[in-house]
Amino acid sequence: MLELVDVHTYYGSSHVLQGVDLTVGAGEVVALLGRNGAGKTTTLRSITALTRPRSGRVVLAGRDITSRPPHVIARAGVAYVPSGRRVFSQLTVAQNLALAARGCPGRAGPWTIRRVYDTFPALAELSARRAGFLSGGEQQMLKLGRALLAQPDVLLLDEPTEGLSPTMVDALGGWLNLLRKAALSVLLTEQSAVFALRHADRGYILEKGRVRAHGPARRMIDSRELHDFLGVGRGGDPPDGSATEGRR
Repeated sequence: MLELVDVHTYYGSSHVLQGVDLTVGAGEVVALLGRNGAGKTTTLRSITALTRPRSGRVVLAGRDITSRPPHVIARAGVAYVPSGRRVFSQLTVAQNLALAARGCPGRAGPWTIRRVYDTFPALAELSARRAGFLSGGEQQMLKLGRALLAQPDVLLLDEPTEGLSPTMVDALGGWLNLLRKAALSVLLTEQSAVFALRHADRGYILEKGRVRAHGPARRMIDSRELHDFLGVGRGGDPPDGSATEGRR
């Protein structure tokens, strides 16, 4: 469904991605892991052309989309959910969703506002509330709902658990399982390697803009590579009891 081939991306003279290769299959959840500054967010921005690669290819369902502008990539079926509180804060939940439903004209798909409310019942109860007054977890639900209304084939999630309570993190894991059942391809970056790998089919580890390890999630969660590149102890727990991988 999605493939990156030898992607090199720069910020000015800074060579951030140095030949990244990765794939996300149809209906597959893939975790992209790495420490702060490894290039995780830059990888997502390279896919969506928000930061355009200098060389290499981004291929979606067999079509090279590397040179396409961001809005064309979105309409081709890629939805990007950035980290942080990226909602229209002065609009209500219902208004945020209504805008999203009109965002990709011509794309047909199964997601309607009613289905979003069925998937995230709390949003239905909050439909008249301004988005700026939602909690972090509620805003994450709203961002996911907006992205799904674009009828994507591929969903890019950047640090979805950032700032969420443990209860909401558990809920997010359930949502990821629902997306897999809906045959949606998902590429997510995460601060918590263990959480990401528990809900992914495969994983990649980035270090200094290069893929250093990849493989099935069940193998990687107890791998030497997770310890060597992310500082996560064998068995999945960080040596100091907290995740050490960073936000980008």
